[in-house]
Amino acid sequence: MYQIERAIFDIRRGLPVVINADGQRLLVQALEGSESVEALAQAAGARPSLILTRHRLAAMGTMINDDAASLPLAAHISTSELHGLATAEALPPPANKLLNDLKPAGLAELGAVTLMRRALLIPAALCAFVSDKASADIEQQLVEGRLLEVDAKDAEQCLAGAPGMLKRVSEAHIPLEDAADSRFVLFREPDGLREHVAVVIGQQESWDGAVPLRMHSACLTGDLFGSLRCDCGEQLRNAVADIQSMGGGVLLYLAQEGRGIGLANKLRAYTLQDGGLDTVDADQVLGFGDDERQYAVAVDMLNALKIDQVQLLTNNPLKMEALRQGGIEVVSRQALYGSVTDHNQRYLNAKATRGGHLLEDVLSGQR
Repeated sequence: MYQIERAIFDIRRGLPVVINADGQRLLVQALEGSESVEALAQAAGARPSLILTRHRLAAMGTMINDDAASLPLAAHISTSELHGLATAEALPPPANKLLNDLKPAGLAELGAVTLMRRALLIPAALCAFVSDKASADIEQQLVEGRLLEVDAKDAEQCLAGAPGMLKRVSEAHIPLEDAADSRFVLFREPDGLREHVAVVIGQQESWDGAVPLRMHSACLTGDLFGSLRCDCGEQLRNAVADIQSMGGGVLLYLAQEGRGIGLANKLRAYTLQDGGLDTVDADQVLGFGDDERQYAVAVDMLNALKIDQVQLLTNNPLKMEALRQGGIEVVSRQALYGSVTDHNQRYLNAKATRGGHLLEDVLSGQR
């Protein structure tokens, strides 16, 4: 885990890392922030490829069975062409022809794109297998600590974080407008990238039976600034008030902005939505699935708080299933709505029709 954590930070800084798959070394760099593939080609002694997710390829009209595929890059590809392959809504015909050269992604290449997702970058990786000619130089850089090497299997599994290793860091009494007796408990993931907060409303020793619970994914634009594009801020405040009225419970504020794609990619997706795409299609153009969130961290937080039965405030069946798979009993579900407006109706419709969210009651009043 320690090596993976370091690799994620190197990747976010724009540095290459080495992924080792059964002795075969792959030199990997993030597409995001990259201006050229030539430095990577020179270091590896081989032409790089671009690893794209099946979601990105589907958005370009190419369906594959695997999670990702490798696209060999031409010797002189421009920066705009390179980034267009990973993020453009539509590709010009010359670029489209490159997709004919797709190859199945191997274990190391799958690990590379998974590292990008964990690092909250565009899920596309620049990769080149280290040639025999460059092998000695790469080995020397590894020995001197100028390059970091991780195992391909560890890289592929890093998206789930480190279940069971969440750290309870600090806590304080924070009176809220709708719940004066509230305590914030902060948890930190081992890689240090994400911190999550459990808002404990009321006194836990007075709770009896299933605990009212809301799992709320962070939404900077909606929660803090009152964005009209979503109903997140209203849902957050309604959840606090509802839990208070139910005699107390817990709100888990999870650092999973934009359904897990991060704030930078969420803003990119918003720009695509302004061009007419819905929220699901916009995420797919960038290479993401319908929902990239992981809920193992929520299970860890509940275990730390000694909660194993909940009344879940949600419209999302995936949250119920994730808790059940983690050993948390979901005794009942309560719907939680915000207001439907001209600004957020298309977003809510997409959540219902394409994400399976249970919003029929609130949307039916708008038809």
